[in-house]
Amino acid sequence: MNFAVTPEQWDAEDGATLRSLQRAELDARYGNDDHEPGSAPTAEDITVFLVARDREGTAVACGALRQLDARSAEIKRMFVLPGHRGSGAATAVLRSLEAEAALRGLTELKLETGTEQPDAIRFYEREGYRRIDNFGPYAGEPLSVCYARSL
Repeated sequence: MNFAVTPEQWDAEDGATLRSLQRAELDARYGNDDHEPGSAPTAEDITVFLVARDREGTAVACGALRQLDARSAEIKRMFVLPGHRGSGAATAVLRSLEAEAALRGLTELKLETGTEQPDAIRFYEREGYRRIDNFGPYAGEPLSVCYARSL
């Protein structure tokens, strides 16, 4: 299936709904709502927020970039609705995030996922991301697993 992946405002309704569903899923996986080291992304610190829509225009996936420094950014809030997993939506969002980063002159993307997200770990490894030492606020966090990819 093809998806239209476009930038949207962080606070737009569809993106907010997707992020809320992601948080609820992660709360259930980890058994609490305290599973994100560091500061949560906000409209002020997100470089770009992308939403993938199916042929009917339904928002089915999202992802964001938060710039870390002059050459790197962190992928934040990657999420795909459960009924659309395996459809290519995640790959479409990820490739679009990588293209947005390259347009901004960034040369590396980093991300954090968690030990209770084996599906995410498999996805990022399949897509060419390599495991790195936990960085920034994730250093020393036993539930965090970090990855990076050079662009």
